[in-house]
Amino acid sequence: MKSKISTLLTAMTVLVALAIPVSLAAQDNHYITFNDPNAGTEAGQGTSVSDINLWGSIIGYYIDSSGQGHGFVRDPYGNFTTIDPQGSALTIAEGINPTGMIVGAYCTATTCPSFVRDPYGNFTTFDVSNGSCATDDLNINAAGTTAGQYCDQIMWHGFVRSPYGKVTTFDAPGASQGTFTAGTGGLNDAGAVAGSYLDSNGAWHGYVRDPWGNITTFNVKGAGTGSGQGTIGLGINLAGEVTGDYFDANGASHGYLRDSWGNITTFNVTGAGTGSGQGTFADVITATGVIVGWYVDGSNVAHGFERLP
Repeated sequence: MKSKISTLLTAMTVLVALAIPVSLAAQDNHYITFNDPNAGTEAGQGTSVSDINLWGSIIGYYIDSSGQGHGFVRDPYGNFTTIDPQGSALTIAEGINPTGMIVGAYCTATTCPSFVRDPYGNFTTFDVSNGSCATDDLNINAAGTTAGQYCDQIMWHGFVRSPYGKVTTFDAPGASQGTFTAGTGGLNDAGAVAGSYLDSNGAWHGYVRDPWGNITTFNVKGAGTGSGQGTIGLGINLAGEVTGDYFDANGASHGYLRDSWGNITTFNVTGAGTGSGQGTFADVITATGVIVGWYVDGSNVAHGFERLP
């Protein structure tokens, strides 16, 4: 059981969207900070945020004083509701759409399935892995289509789940060490999915899967080809524009924008470092083409950025 939880958490970590647990408890003119009232206050505990919808409902998870993880939703008025499917030993809420439907993953004593929670608090659970490993539902769009990834005994694979519960699995061409769906922002309202896959050398490549199931793979010029290097797809908007990172041969990260015709523009934030683990990390793209993310400078200090269209 512990290995399945570890596998699920490792996939969330290795993938793209950087989740930094934050315990928050103050307020000033620029920020509203908060803690789930049931969150623990010791090291390794606290409140982490995953997503926010159009109306200001925020989801994520908290670690309580006993070290157990629970999902939560915070409504626009500041009220918290814990999200735990029946039998859960660990719950992570990962995506929310405008209607308040929430998706995420959880682990019981024997399996690590995923869930869809409707606005009234009713859960639908499913396990694409059939109990062999874990299922991680990451995104939900306005229509209720969801997208994520699951693992078997060999590697990770992508999936799309229709609003009616039909699951379609897929692998990017050339994915010999796994296909991964991008986290928050990896599914648009048309049903297109962005993500990444690993080749036999352990190098990353980006992909876009259109609503009809056609997969286009891509690499940014200048991306390294060694293990841990390459191109990662992190976000897609309704226009089909994709953003993400690529890692060069030195291990430095750079941002890119791929338009719906496949043209790629690269960028680096002024002040970004050029060493391994440094550089520009693009994360999410909005409907209007605004890209947000962070950069790590030459002193290994992280800073946020917003790139206008």
